[in-house]
Amino acid sequence: MRVFITGASGWIGSAVTSELLANGHTVLGLARSDASAERVAALGADVHRGDLDDLDSLAAGAAAADGVIHLGYHHDFSQMAEAAQLDRAAIDTFGAALEHSGKPLLMASGTLGLAVGRPATEEDDADAAAHPRIANAHAALALADRGVRPVVLRFPPTVHGPGDHGFVAALVGFARENGVSGYVGDGSNRWPAVHRLDAAKVVRLALEGAPAGTIVHAVAEEGVPAKAIAEAIGRGLGLPTESVAPETLGWLGSFFAADVPASSAITRERFGWEPTHPTLLEDLDAGAYTRGS
Repeated sequence: MRVFITGASGWIGSAVTSELLANGHTVLGLARSDASAERVAALGADVHRGDLDDLDSLAAGAAAADGVIHLGYHHDFSQMAEAAQLDRAAIDTFGAALEHSGKPLLMASGTLGLAVGRPATEEDDADAAAHPRIANAHAALALADRGVRPVVLRFPPTVHGPGDHGFVAALVGFARENGVSGYVGDGSNRWPAVHRLDAAKVVRLALEGAPAGTIVHAVAEEGVPAKAIAEAIGRGLGLPTESVAPETLGWLGSFFAADVPASSAITRERFGWEPTHPTLLEDLDAGAYTRGS
């Protein structure tokens, strides 16, 4: 397949691009800057210049491909509504470009907020009114009625590996600032995770074989206890580990206090996917986030 990928130069997108290229596909990667274009080209993909708010560019990229993997998103917590609106416009644009073609449209979503008190599964569906990104996933799945093959990719909050600048890297930063590696409460709350290379593989498998309307959980670890994560960070930094007030962890405090396990049992059975790369704690103990401290 020739696949158009938004976010192709990003943390997950670059791994997906490499995974597809290594398995016989070609990639057309969206790039909004010269730096992004250089990263996409260095991976061996073709470059398509444009941005998520350039709908004509998105339509042209989709029209030039056999399918779309939409991973790009403006992650700005100060403009969440605007980012969701931009994402919805992109989904609608892809839907129009792929209508009646049977071509795949895979879009990124998340596992947070799907279940309470138990691991979320692929069969769980949150209220579209709960968050705009959930509504966007519903809009993507509805494209099946228009002859598109939509697939929703739910990623856990932590997609880890060397070079990650996400939530775990932020926790490391707060630990350095505070002189203590913190968790909230008793630290028994669970945090799902996946290595970026394992995530990339299941995205490829879904591209190649997921029926319309499939929901994929790219989750390798159902729930790593928050205290265990904090302890691993503490070991790496040589700092004590303690229970702290949520505000000690800044904007991340409420997230890291949540108990949000997620299962991938259905995804594993459907695609024969078995994660093989290091776990989150293994990455932490190897110094992926604390090396050089």
